[in-house]
Amino acid sequence: MTRGINKVILVGRLGADPDLRFAPNGTAVARFNIATTERVPLSEGNWEDRTEWHRIVVFGKLAEACRNYLAKGSLIYVEGRLRTQQWTDSQGVKRSTTEIVAKDIQFLDSGSSQKESVSKPYLENRKEYASDSMMPEDLPSVPLKDQNDDDIPF
Repeated sequence: MTRGINKVILVGRLGADPDLRFAPNGTAVARFNIATTERVPLSEGNWEDRTEWHRIVVFGKLAEACRNYLAKGSLIYVEGRLRTQQWTDSQGVKRSTTEIVAKDIQFLDSGSSQKESVSKPYLENRKEYASDSMMPEDLPSVPLKDQNDDDIPF
């Protein structure tokens, strides 16, 4: 029997610095948003840029590397899978969010010269950071306590 494919590949820029927290079991969890922009044709030869924002969540050592080496405006490649979560907030309103659980992240620009020299060890040892074992399936499928829609940059 054929199963579905859930794969996302994005190249975009961070809207803010990554937020690093730790799950109750000690696993590092980083969250951030990236923007992708495409140019679409309008009538009579005019073009318009359309920006889409994507929520990214990263686990384990890769989450820590993201917090240490990425900042607002960083250009990154993200590969992962979509995950939709649903919950009821404190006022009893049902909410949901869709995010990309990142399996692999590549830093595409070096930023400042200080970041360039710091990130070199990460780039050389990337296989140590990227692993399916860093996306624990036993983590609860609910947002971290302090996540709320007010911090979305759009």
